[in-house]
Amino acid sequence: MQINPSDPATIPKFVDELPKPVVAKPKYCRGQQKNDYYELVMMEGEHRFHKHFPKSLIWGYNGLYPGPTIEATKDKTIYVKYKNQLPLQHFLPIDFTLHAANDSQEVRTVTHLHGANVDWESDGHPEAWYTRDYRHTGPKFTKEIHEYTNHQPGTTMWYHDHAMALTRLNVYAGLAGFYLLRDALEERSNLPCGDYEYPILIQDKSFNEDGSLFYPDEPPFPVPVHPSITPGFVGNTIVVNGKLWPYLEVEPRKYRFRFLNGSNRRGYVIGLSNDQPMVQIGTDGGFLNAPKTIQYVELLPAERTDIIIDFSSCEGQEITLMNADTDFSDEHTNVIMLFRVTLPLKCEDTSEIPERLAVSMDLHPHHAHIERQLPLTATTDEYGRPMLLLNDRMYHDPATEKPSLDSVEIWNFINATPFIHPIHLHLIQFKILERRPFDLERYQNEGIVEFTGPPEEPRDYEQGWKDTVKADAGKVTKIIMHWKDHIGHYMWHCHFLEHEDHDMMRPILVMKDVHAVQQPHAAVEHATQHQEKTATANTTSTTNATNTTTSTTHHNDSPAPLLNSTEARLHEEKSEDPIIEEESITVHVGKNAQQRPPLLMPSFSTQSNSNRLQRRRTRRF
Repeated sequence: MQINPSDPATIPKFVDELPKPVVAKPKYCRGQQKNDYYELVMMEGEHRFHKHFPKSLIWGYNGLYPGPTIEATKDKTIYVKYKNQLPLQHFLPIDFTLHAANDSQEVRTVTHLHGANVDWESDGHPEAWYTRDYRHTGPKFTKEIHEYTNHQPGTTMWYHDHAMALTRLNVYAGLAGFYLLRDALEERSNLPCGDYEYPILIQDKSFNEDGSLFYPDEPPFPVPVHPSITPGFVGNTIVVNGKLWPYLEVEPRKYRFRFLNGSNRRGYVIGLSNDQPMVQIGTDGGFLNAPKTIQYVELLPAERTDIIIDFSSCEGQEITLMNADTDFSDEHTNVIMLFRVTLPLKCEDTSEIPERLAVSMDLHPHHAHIERQLPLTATTDEYGRPMLLLNDRMYHDPATEKPSLDSVEIWNFINATPFIHPIHLHLIQFKILERRPFDLERYQNEGIVEFTGPPEEPRDYEQGWKDTVKADAGKVTKIIMHWKDHIGHYMWHCHFLEHEDHDMMRPILVMKDVHAVQQPHAAVEHATQHQEKTATANTTSTTNATNTTTSTTHHNDSPAPLLNSTEARLHEEKSEDPIIEEESITVHVGKNAQQRPPLLMPSFSTQSNSNRLQRRRTRRF
């Protein structure tokens, strides 16, 4: 059969051996301590995705795909300079109608270390972009060298491009690599290591007949813009560590695999073809409290999981790593790679799976200072294209999520779209508290969240610390986090890269020495009858959290912005205005009903176009 790179049915599987990404080496630099400084050059390169393919043009760190793996140690600072030596024109289709793309240079880059507890100036802010040799820089650009202090538990992170309106193209082109942070707990745990540890980057790609990367220049429906962003892109082949459907020869013993979904849009439900269980030891943010036996693990884009697979009873077998995800799957994309248990055992397997791992450091809902209600909604842009929004705002709108340093917050993602979304928060790791279905029609018509079922606990593979969470359609996903260590400009966004580039991204401003206050002159209309019903329902749901009785809450019950002490004093002086009516809002967190200080209500009215909510009175805050 003649091989056609554009037709996956003609591409033989399991003919390339799985490569392990090279490890980055420190570079001497005057003024930097030895072994602490790295330089990675973003440059054009050629890469062979399959042994029967010609070489394909890619962009990579040091011209490699994936980029070199950075290995770091907890609490030991390293410095990384990501040098842009890319061409001045992109080889993938640019949509110049997107925010920042229409009036900025065509090729821009900035590297984000995904999952890092890091100062905002080293975080890879999308507006901290720069062009080749720093000839042009974005409005948030402040430094050429990123400082990673590594003050966080050992875990699997990854670095990737995060330039405004270009992330989907630059990551697809190859700008991604692993960052493995190790700590003393890992050293003591006697886990499989060295030749028996593999970072696994899974992506999907499509190719043209000549073997070059294919990326669409328009959506599958007519639009007046060309090239145009598409609502989401999925490839028709699976690429693992840069190779199409590779194989790995293993010994009959335990192996450790650090899985990363680096795709633009595709999700994976990973399991083994022989139905053998796997042992999960970590999630996005590091080790679990104890290992967990699982049959499969779901990974949306940017999610990671740390897995041990024991091949000791599989000698001579071939085991396929399968993808059971039902979205966009077919006979080709439901296969990821192959394990061949054909190597002889070199020596006795003395590695272990510990009974205990990380010490529990859980956050408690009753410690939350603020609980935010954050809708995920769909609209259209000026060209009639679908556009997804966070908190009903576009990227450039003023920041509304302004957590206070050393505060605990609960965020509720109200997914009113028909799609799942992997929501990523920069800077912090969080815990998933629950998901809960709600009446979507009532929410869309009245702005009221009415729960239609009991809370759902996190899935068994979501028990650990996370920085990316699946927000299910038609459900409220509740997470809890502690904002600590750093202040400044961060982001939260959907990690479907086409969504992120098309305004499903919002700023976070972490502030110091602030407290919650009401926003003056923001009018919100309430129906008195509904307020009484809401209070009754909330009381019922708090008394019995597992009861299926519906409860209601206003979408507009959002938290206050945070003002510094000077602004707060000015606000208190203005609060003598008799028009402003102060009241305390009861926030029910778990089984704890707590009185909160007056909180901000959003400045838009809850009155729908159909006038279903009768206006009874207007309160000003």
